[in-house]
Amino acid sequence: MSLELTLCCPPCNLLPCSCVSVPGTMSVFRSGLLVLTAPLSALSLRLVPILASASRIVENTLYIHLQPGLSLTGSSQPRSTYVPATPEVYSLINKLYVDADAHSHLDVRVLLTNIRNQNLTPQSLSSVQNLSHPPEVILTDFQTSDGGQYNPVKQRLERYATSCYSCRPNLISVLLYPDYEPMMDQSELPPWKPDLDGGALRSYSDVVVGGTFDRLHNAHKILLSACCLLAENRLLVGVSDKDLLENKILKELIQPYEQRVEKLCEFLVDVKPSLRYDIVPLVDPYGPSITDPDLECIVVSEETRQGGVAVNKKRLENGLSELALHEILLVKDPGHGENEEEKISSSTIRQRLLGTLLQPPQKDPALPSRPYVIGLTGGTGSGKSSIARYLERLGAFLIDVDKLGHEAYAPGGPAYEQVAEEFGEDIMNEDGTINRKILGAKVFGNQERLKCLTDIMWPVIAKMTKRQLNEAAAQGKAVCVLDVAVLLEAGWTDMVHEVWMASVPEKEALRRIMARDGLSEEAARNRLQSQLSNSQRVKQSHVVLCTLWKPEATQKQVEKAWALLQQRIGQD
Repeated sequence: MSLELTLCCPPCNLLPCSCVSVPGTMSVFRSGLLVLTAPLSALSLRLVPILASASRIVENTLYIHLQPGLSLTGSSQPRSTYVPATPEVYSLINKLYVDADAHSHLDVRVLLTNIRNQNLTPQSLSSVQNLSHPPEVILTDFQTSDGGQYNPVKQRLERYATSCYSCRPNLISVLLYPDYEPMMDQSELPPWKPDLDGGALRSYSDVVVGGTFDRLHNAHKILLSACCLLAENRLLVGVSDKDLLENKILKELIQPYEQRVEKLCEFLVDVKPSLRYDIVPLVDPYGPSITDPDLECIVVSEETRQGGVAVNKKRLENGLSELALHEILLVKDPGHGENEEEKISSSTIRQRLLGTLLQPPQKDPALPSRPYVIGLTGGTGSGKSSIARYLERLGAFLIDVDKLGHEAYAPGGPAYEQVAEEFGEDIMNEDGTINRKILGAKVFGNQERLKCLTDIMWPVIAKMTKRQLNEAAAQGKAVCVLDVAVLLEAGWTDMVHEVWMASVPEKEALRRIMARDGLSEEAARNRLQSQLSNSQRVKQSHVVLCTLWKPEATQKQVEKAWALLQQRIGQD
C-alpha cells in the first residue's frame, strides 16, 4: 500500500504546505516528480506558485514532466501524452528553468521524453523511464473538488507514476493547490490541443554544443534542453579543459573535468535517454566540430555566436558543409551583485562560493576545541595580510606567524645562532642581524640548502606559535587566526581546525609583486613558481577568499566567512 499525503485540500484553502499530514515524521523528500497537466497556455502564468509549492516539499532533485491534458479522472489508466516540439513548448521549458532559479536548493530537470518533432515517428511512451534519482514523492497541478486523503485522483496518480517512472517503493502522492485564482476543477477544462500555428522546431540528426559546464545550472539546462529538442540521433558535447580554463574567473574553483562530465551525463540521460551522447574534452576552441562530417547543427548563445561562425569557416576550409546555427538567448540573473555577471553563469556561482565552507573539516581529537584555530595561508601578493587584519577587527586573536619567523632568527632569537653557523658570516649585517635578502639568495632555487634552513626554522616557529596559542586559550579567546604563508608546506595543519586561503589570479599577483618589490616580471614569476600554486592550495583549503576586487568586496567576503564560522562553532 502506498503512503498518502494530503496537502491543502480545497476546503481548507490554506497556503501550500500549511496542512501536511504524513504518517511518521517525513515532510521533505530528497527527490520528486512534478506532473503538470494544465494546458500550456494556462500553465505559463501558474509556474511561479506551482514551483514555490513544490520547493517546500522536495529538497534536492525535482523532475518535471509536461503532460498537458493528462486526465486523472475516470476509470481508464492515465497514459503519457505526446507533445510536439513547438516554439510554445520550448518557451515554456525556458520559463520553467528561469522561474526555478528562485529556488536554489532545487536541481530541476524537465523531462523531454514525450516531446518530439512532427517529422519523427513517435516512440512508445509506455515503457518505464529509469531516473538517476528515483522520485520519493509525485506531485501534480491537477485540481479536483474531490478532497480527502484517499480520493481516486491520488490513487490514479500513483499508479500512473509507478507504471511510467522508476519511483521508490511506498510512493507518496501530493495534489498541489497553489495560491492562484480562480480555483476550479481541472476535470472541467476543455481537452488540450497543441498550438501548431508557430510550426515545429526544425530537427537535425547530429547536433554539437560546447561549454565549460561547471556547476551545472539552469542556464546550462536551457542550452542543453534546446540541443536535445533539436537532435534526432546524437548530441556531441565538447567540455572545456586545460588551456581553455586559464582565463576563467576563479579557475581554481572549477570542478574537475571528470566531475563536470559525470553531472552532464546524468542530466542528459535523465531528460532524454533516447539520444546518443558523445562527450569529449575541448582543449582548443574548435574540437571535433570542424572535422566531424555527420554534424548538421551547432547550438550557440548570444555570446558564442561568433565562435559558431568561426567553426563554419574552418569546416569550409576542411571541405565540410556548414552547420546550421541555432542561437539561444542569455538568461538574466536578477539577483546579481557587484562584480558579478548580469547573466546566470558559473563564474558568478564560483564567486558566491567565496567565504563558504567548500569541504567539511576533519575533527582531530588531539586538537582542543577552544580556541578554534583558523590557518590563513596564501602566496605572495595574495592579500593574505589584509584579510588577517579584517578578521582581527571582527574579533579574532591574530598570530602573525611570519613575524614570529623573523623574530626566531633575530639576535638572541631561538634560531639565530644555528642559522648563522650553518650559512656563514656573509649573511650577517654589520649590526649583527641576519640579512634576509642574502640568506634568501643562498637558498632560492637550491632545494638542499632550502631544506636545511626550513629544518632549522620550522620546528622553532611551531613552538613559538603553540606558545601563543596557549596564551590565547588562557585569555579565553574563542577564535585564533594564524597568518602563515607556509602553513601547508610546513605541515602545520595539525595546529588548526580549518585552512583558509587568500588568492588572486597569477597576473594580478605578478603585478602586485613587481610594484611592491621593484622586481622584473621574470623575477616575480620565478618567486611565484617557487611556491605552491593556487590550485594546490585550494585542494587543501576549507574556505577560499579572493582579493581581486575592491577592498570593500574583500571585506564583504571576510564578514560572510566570519558569520558562517560563528554558526559552525555555535557562537551567537
